[in-house]
Amino acid sequence: MGSDSPSGQYIHMVQHLIEECIVFKMSKEECMEALERHANIKPVITSTVWNELEKENKEFFEEYAKKREDKGGEGESSQRKRIQEIVSDSTRKNSSHDDK
Repeated sequence: MGSDSPSGQYIHMVQHLIEECIVFKMSKEECMEALERHANIKPVITSTVWNELEKENKEFFEEYAKKREDKGGEGESSQRKRIQEIVSDSTRKNSSHDDK
């Protein structure tokens, strides 16, 4: 299945959104909740893609977990507002690609 297929594009979009969640130091659970609420992505999809990213980048995710524990959460409302903006932008871009 090539990345040009609709499912490949969808998975790539979910991966991008997960990466944006990581930038905002969100946990897997917070990311699953945010993507479900703001992008209508089922938690099982987010979880599956997250798990694959963890397998491919084990050291990164171990370090990420440690940093999250050390720093605690940042402003939750600003995180949620930013992820809403990112999701809106990504889903809008994806819709324009679907029209072609």
